Amino acid sequence: MRIAAALVTVACLAACGGGAKATADATNASFASYDAGAVPGGPGAKASYGLGHAAADSAIAAMNQDIGQDGAELPAGRGTVAQGAVVYAAQCAQCHGAKGEGMPTFPKLVGRDSAGAPKPEFQFATTNKTKTIGNYWPHATTVFDYIKRAMPFATPGSMTDDEVYAVTAYLLSANAIIPDTTTLDAATLRAVRMPARDHFVPDNRKPNAAARE
Repeated sequence: MRIAAALVTVACLAACGGGAKATADATNASFASYDAGAVPGGPGAKASYGLGHAAADSAIAAMNQDIGQDGAELPAGRGTVAQGAVVYAAQCAQCHGAKGEGMPTFPKLVGRDSAGAPKPEFQFATTNKTKTIGNYWPHATTVFDYIKRAMPFATPGSMTDDEVYAVTAYLLSANAIIPDTTTLDAATLRAVRMPARDHFVPDNRKPNAAARE
């Protein structure tokens, strides 16, 4: 906004035949008025557009629930594969297909290709494996994390922890990662090892202080 205001001022003075000094003076005055808060949004502005409000602590807490790869933050709760099939049909199938086969604008979730190149030759850019949970997801705990925070698409975060455990169990079972008799909770989910885990390496790079300066 600051630059735009100055350009408008310069353009107006040029059109009116103002000299270079007048143009510079007017431009500096424009910047000064912006800095003083005369322009809404300026550094010293007191004016408000009346939009938004401060986030309540409860709203922040509801969203601040990231679960890392070690699953240390997993909540209490449990769910079975059979329960997950019911929840999936009600909450997920309309976007991802009845069996996780995907839809034109939503990704395929189910499909496990046990064939293909071994770890040393595996390349994400060139492999023809379908990008499903079974082929590409490195940690089961973050499957839970993503579903809990981002799904279902229309009402993200609306499922209970038990429902998320159940849907996670259903999807892992559908990808032939866990038996269909499995009950998932925090402990059993942390114990699941994903087929694609060895295709990933931890980012152990350290920040470069010189690069930040």
